Order: sequence, then structure tokens, then C-alpha cells
Amino acid sequence: MRARSIVASLLFGSALGAGGWWMGQSREELPALDPVLEPEVGARVFEQVQLLIATRYVDSIPIDSIYRKAIAGLVEELDDPYSSFLPEQRMRRLAEQMNGEYVGVGMQLGERDGWATVIEPIPGGPAERAGVQAGDRVVAVEGESTRRLSNDEVIRLLRGAPGSAVSFTLDRLGADRFTVSITREAVTRRAVPRVAMLRPQVGYVDVNVFGANTATELRVALDSLNRLGARSVLLDLRGNPGGLLEQGVAVAELFLDPEQRIVELRGRPGSVPEVISDREPQWWPRLSVAVLIDGNSASASEIVAGALQDHDRAIVVGRTSFGKGSAQSVFPMTTGGALRLTTARWFTPLGRSISPSIDSVPDAGPRERVLADTARPRYTTPMGRVVLGGGGIVPDVIAGDTAQPAPVQAFVRALGPETARYRDAVARTALTFKQRGAFTTALQPVSRDMVNAVWDEMSRRKLPVDRDTFDAAAPWIARALGYEIARVAFGPDAEFMRRAQNDPTITRALRLLDGAGSPREPFARVDDPGVLLPMPEPTFDE
Repeated sequence: MRARSIVASLLFGSALGAGGWWMGQSREELPALDPVLEPEVGARVFEQVQLLIATRYVDSIPIDSIYRKAIAGLVEELDDPYSSFLPEQRMRRLAEQMNGEYVGVGMQLGERDGWATVIEPIPGGPAERAGVQAGDRVVAVEGESTRRLSNDEVIRLLRGAPGSAVSFTLDRLGADRFTVSITREAVTRRAVPRVAMLRPQVGYVDVNVFGANTATELRVALDSLNRLGARSVLLDLRGNPGGLLEQGVAVAELFLDPEQRIVELRGRPGSVPEVISDREPQWWPRLSVAVLIDGNSASASEIVAGALQDHDRAIVVGRTSFGKGSAQSVFPMTTGGALRLTTARWFTPLGRSISPSIDSVPDAGPRERVLADTARPRYTTPMGRVVLGGGGIVPDVIAGDTAQPAPVQAFVRALGPETARYRDAVARTALTFKQRGAFTTALQPVSRDMVNAVWDEMSRRKLPVDRDTFDAAAPWIARALGYEIARVAFGPDAEFMRRAQNDPTITRALRLLDGAGSPREPFARVDDPGVLLPMPEPTFDE
């Protein structure tokens, strides 16, 4: 016993003496474990560590928790942000996202003034059929107040088994509170939520995810635009995080010819790369196409943008995309849940990798590891155009401001943490004007008196902005108010058409496509000074 006590004392003293050094080390600077070459040795060490943690660690940890932590640690040590273990609940959410279907009442909710508020009832869903409107507050579910509940908690209360009923109470400006009872049913989120004609011959399609039905929905949408006389189309992939690889391939196939490459998948060293090529003739060979992307366009979005750019089939407009050049497979576990694991890296038809360059800034995070354009690998398309690799899809035409105007920056700084309450003030002002019938058309200009009403609402809420700062930002506040009034008074499609007028990426794409007589014509306009003109600053009488 004495010898054991001496050893323990020495270890304790060493730990105290080295404490300043040990606590000052980052995880990367800690001594690395010696490599364990023999599998049986590794298994034995793992069992010993697990046993010691279960029996000797200062806090009691259940054995099932140790297993979960071990699984999480193993996946984390891959140093791959796209590989993860998915418990059953996350698996269900992933399946819901990919299938675009859930059971509920069909409302998109957002938080306003601390209440779950209807942003938009899903078209054709049970809530819309029951008369629910944008701007309605959900103040109770089954008689229980939602005042202190988060948006996600309210959503969970509204969901349930198909055929079950749920009642909830709504607060609508200018009306008494009322309760609706709705039978829950399967609600489908559309992968293509918006289709519109922006000009007499120019259509627009928004694709927000690559789920199970994206290619089918897109084909139907483009057929409808074709019947309306569209000779050009804006394919908006901005903010699209990707999804199913096969759906990205299927969308690219709609625009390419047989045997044209779409993507190449390269797996583990020694495996044979898989080249995926188009199998069928394209559907609309005379249609001019502009693909819109931004920093949140990722994965399957980048596969589509890269394939159409490499084949000179579409001109790409916007900001450089996210740069997710890998593909994941989902492996279900027999005990529930699944492992999502990166199993391949992918390359565009010209052989471009769009993953960020690890060598450019070694200590940077994934989003910062991007080469400057002058250092990126360069590739030549069949038309002789130069496209770049080495970190995201680089657009053919840059559009979309990344920095806010100085008056808006000053306004946001003055708001500080009260930005959400400012948005609430704008929403409440818009609802007031809706009740008064102040807007007769969705594109009606916003007057100074209307903007002054926002100031009055902000003053009532005691928001920390002085009048001079507010007045300097007033033209941009007028835009925000106009969007909100258009949405609550005329619906989300009206809001979109109003926003599209001021969207620099859409505006630049329209300059490229408007009046184009062939799919190749937009490429000849890239250096046209008219295309590159900046958007004018907003005024009150737009």
C-alpha cells in the first residue's frame, strides 16, 4: 500500500507542477498517441480505456453514454465536416427534407414579437384551406399559450399523426382572436416553390433543394414556362444546400445531350472512378439559361452549375459557390440511426475540383481555404472560355453585393442586438397598412409617410436609433416595408416580383438573357457595359 501511495503522490505532484504547461496546450499541441498497428492491440487498449472511464472517472458515466461518445469521437476524428452519426430523430428529419413531405397543418412559421407567426401558409395545404393568412400569430395550441415557446416547439405541437386533429388560436390584426381546428395530413414541400415570367420571353424558376422529386418538378415548371412563351430562363440555385446526387444529375440531364459528362466520382485510392454522363436528349435545346448561385449554393447545386458551365450550356451569374466537392452515402444501422460518410470526391466534366484548397491558408477554416482567382487552376470550355477550379464554382458574371451600404451599416450598428425587434416593427407597420387598404397594387411605391410610420413604431418600442441615422437609411427601410406589405397584402408571389426588381443578381441575368435569340448569345454579352452597370440606389419614388 505504501508503494502505491508514493506513486500516486508523485503523479499528483507532477500534474500540479506541469499544470501551467498542460492547461496552456491546444488540442493540436497535445502529445499524439503512439500508432497501434495490430488490430487486436487496438481493441484491447480501447476496452481498457472504456473500462477505466466507466469505473474510475471522477463523474459516473453510463456505459451507453460511453458508447455514444466513442462513436461521436471516432467520426469527429475523421476531420470531415460532412460525415456524422445520425440518431433516429435526425434520420427522420433528413428523410423529411429529401422527400419534402411531413404530416402537419402546412404553415411556414417565423418569430415576430416573441410569437410564432405565419410567414406563409403552404399553397394547397390544410392551413390555407382553413383561411390562415400571412401575419397571423399562433397564440395557443390546444388551449395552451405559446408565449414562451420557441418556433420549433410550436411546430412540434402542430405536427402529429395523419388524420388526427389539432386546434390552435390565431391573433389577427384588426380582428378578434379565433380558433381553427384542422385535420393533420401529409404536406409536401415543393422543391420548386416559385415559377414566374419576369419578362414577356424570360422565365424564372427557383429550386431550393435537390430532393426526391426535384427533376420532375423542374421539368413541369419549365414546360409551363415554355408554353407561356419563354425563350430564356433564370435557374435560381442561390441558397440551395444540395441534396441527392442523383437528382443533381437528373437536373443536369434536362439541359445536356447524350454522352456529355455530368460528373466524375473518385472514391478510395485504387478504386475505379465513376463517370456519369447524360443518357437522353435535352428537353429545350433552344432555351437560353442563366444559373444563379451564391456562397450558400452547395453540393448538387454545384454539380448542376459546374456541368452546365463546363459545356457552355448556361451562363453562371452571382457569387462563388460554397465549395462542397464531396459525396456522402448513408448507411443505416441495425439498431437504428445511420452513419453518413463521405465516400467520394467529385469533379466537373472538365476535371475541376471545387473543394477549397487546403494548401492556400493552412490554418484557416473550410470556408477560408480558397485560392485567389489568379492562383486557381484554369480550364478551357469547348467555346474557348476560361473557367476556374480550386474552391467553389466561380460565376462567369459576378453579381450580388456582399457589403451593405454605409447608411445601412450605421443603422444596423445603432440597432445592435435589437435587429429582431426592428423587423417586428416593420412587420407590425405592414399589417397596419394592410388593414387600412393603403396598398392597392403589389408594386405601389412606399411613401415617406409610410416610412415615418415605421419610425413611430420603433419609437414606441424604444429602439436605440436616432432620427438622423434612421433618415439616412430610410430608402432601404422603405424597400423592406414594401416587401412586407406586398407579402401580407398580396401573397408571397407578389413579394417576390417586388424583390426581383431590386435584386442585383436577377437584374444582371436579365440583361444577359433579355431578347437572346440563341443559347450562345448571352455569352457574347458578358463584357457589354450595359450588363455590368451597377444597381441604382433606392429612392422613395421607385
